[in-house]
Amino acid sequence: MFPYKTTIQLQRKSQQPLYLQLSKQIIGLIKSHKLQPNTKLPGSRNLSKLLGVHRKTIVACYEELDLQGWVESIPKKGTFVHKNLLELQQQDYNNKKVDFVNDQTGFQFYKDKNLSKTPVLQSANMMSVDDGISDGRLTPINEIARIYRRHTSKKDAYKHLSYGSVYGNEKLRIELAEYLSKTRGLQITKENILITRGSQNGIYLASQLLLKEDDIIIVGSTNYIAADLTFQNQNANLYRVSVDENGLNAQEIERICKKKSIRAVYVTSHHHHPTTVTLSAERRIHLLNLAQKYQFAIIEDDYDYDFNYNHSPILPLASHDVNGNVIYIGSVCKAVAPVFRVGYLIASKDFVDEAAAYRRIVDRQGDALLELTFAEFIKNGDLDRHIKKVMKVYKVRRDLMCALLKEQLSEYFTFQIPKGGMAIWLKLRSDYSWDKVTNYALKENLVIGDWKRYDTQKVGHNAIRLGFASYNEEELKELVQRLSTTMRTYVMEKSS
Repeated sequence: MFPYKTTIQLQRKSQQPLYLQLSKQIIGLIKSHKLQPNTKLPGSRNLSKLLGVHRKTIVACYEELDLQGWVESIPKKGTFVHKNLLELQQQDYNNKKVDFVNDQTGFQFYKDKNLSKTPVLQSANMMSVDDGISDGRLTPINEIARIYRRHTSKKDAYKHLSYGSVYGNEKLRIELAEYLSKTRGLQITKENILITRGSQNGIYLASQLLLKEDDIIIVGSTNYIAADLTFQNQNANLYRVSVDENGLNAQEIERICKKKSIRAVYVTSHHHHPTTVTLSAERRIHLLNLAQKYQFAIIEDDYDYDFNYNHSPILPLASHDVNGNVIYIGSVCKAVAPVFRVGYLIASKDFVDEAAAYRRIVDRQGDALLELTFAEFIKNGDLDRHIKKVMKVYKVRRDLMCALLKEQLSEYFTFQIPKGGMAIWLKLRSDYSWDKVTNYALKENLVIGDWKRYDTQKVGHNAIRLGFASYNEEELKELVQRLSTTMRTYVMEKSS
């Protein structure tokens, strides 16, 4: 008889029932060929004594194995490993014990080299240069949690636990329609809104409906890399136009339209990503007129509308659109915290309906309770209060970061003080290399990251985004100090 007592280990304090522990281990013995097909298993009475468990545990185990097809019970003869089990073909690992062998698939699948970026592993004392993200420490988590608990404690909370509308929670759509009408001049109703899991989800849905292979979409010569990858995933042709201090060059867009049939223009009109410049009023009107004339869509990604330090926010393109050409995309992720994946896609009703239909097959619906929570968060004025609070904090951090850069690093970098957003467009002197800076920075426990994503077209602007919002004042000083040490070391070794 196989030495069950020394092979099988039962954890009596485990939350998993003993009969399931036992059945899984017997299955393991069968799969490893230690129990061959047609092998007779010990009787329930004998095995219960051998393992020191109740006989009912063994009976339940054998019933489970029988239900799964691993064993068969023959009346008056006993329980046997099923005689018709096929041998599981496995790779030969030379009898070496491994903790996890499935690090590679046994089949072929498609890979996209553009998506295969290896992240830099960071230790606790490392700092990172980010794109411009909010400070999670400022998130009004207690207020959000109170609203969430209030909704989950209601007697009718169960209604939100099943399948709901693919358009998103109705109360949130109603609140957003009113909120965006008041704050951004959008003339919309809930029928124009599809709730998404953040801005990126909205960009993806729009691309699925607008672009097929070889369709043309116009983007900036520098552009948000995640949007580029999304459009490239559709095998679309990306036509690029220059970006200057007034944003996308509308004249270049018009020249392309005269020669080619284009499907869409992607624009971050408020603070262009990555350069932070704002699309001028003249170019806004020009772009809207071109969209009406040549019948293309404008995907307006208004990712950080709320953060303006020098003036009131400029109304989005969507607020001036009277021809149904603009698809307006935004989220609360940037303003509150990235973890709250609540965004919106706003367009004419026919487009929203089709986007909702497509959303059904990739993401059946969002988090209804979280959406309900943010509906109340907006209605109560909590979102506005939070934005006003962090605006003051981020402005102080912007001013400090710019002052530190000017004081300590002006011989290496140039930049314009951003009017809004959470990042600075930082240009390195042309005779210096970000590759070298990145390597030297790691020695100072400073991670620059994949700087090449800001210049996929090799324009040669030699700039990156330097986020300031996620660090407090002391941390900003430390970050600039590490960057300053990095540059001094780099320049000293470069000149030696």
